[in-house]
Amino acid sequence: QVQLVESGGGLVQPGGSLRLSCAASGIIYSINVMGWYRQAPGKQRELVANIVSGGSTNYADSVKGRFTISRENAKNTVYLQMNSLKPEDTAVYYCKADGVSTPTGWFRSIWGQGTQVTVSS
Repeated sequence: QVQLVESGGGLVQPGGSLRLSCAASGIIYSINVMGWYRQAPGKQRELVANIVSGGSTNYADSVKGRFTISRENAKNTVYLQMNSLKPEDTAVYYCKADGVSTPTGWFRSIWGQGTQVTVSS
């Protein structure tokens, strides 16, 4: 069974940096898209950034120039480097994998459990 395990969240001051990691466990042949979403209290979950297996990336306008997404296909791991953090970046950040191919089948989407990021002085 494939699971996504996130790490790297925490409390940081405005202007600071954090790096999130998400590793997919289990026997995996390939993952098409890996990405990060976030959900702030009282708001809908939104896309932060995603990256296709070939390396193409997509970012929300609110994080362009501040966040960088990357992945290591051999490790089935995706990262989110977050710089110049703002209080409005405070949210639970979720990892998502789309198009996951395994020996037991193909999975359209798998979500991680989420990691809290708090930006506050």
